[in-house]
Amino acid sequence: MKPILFLSALAIGLPAGAAFADDDEFYKTKNCFACHRIDRNTLGPSFKSVAAKYAEDKGADVMLAKRIREGGVGVWGSVPMPPQNQVSEEESLTLSRWILGLK
Repeated sequence: MKPILFLSALAIGLPAGAAFADDDEFYKTKNCFACHRIDRNTLGPSFKSVAAKYAEDKGADVMLAKRIREGGVGVWGSVPMPPQNQVSEEESLTLSRWILGLK
């Protein structure tokens, strides 16, 4: 199965504004784990690699939140990140800030 179809088939989501007891597990509820891991590159870059790349960029949280929702290609290679339509604006900002906080 092509990666984009596979990722679309895995798309899951919880209602916007859902409370999460452990922010470190929140990314797993939004399909991020299909392509990303915290400490190692898989189909996509590791979250720690993303955090390191944007460590000095003050607007990175908003930019990454938008990329989560809209998808993208070219920053980390030729494999596209499909749009994550199941992720709300609020959730994408929570995810991007969590990613950027990883050391």
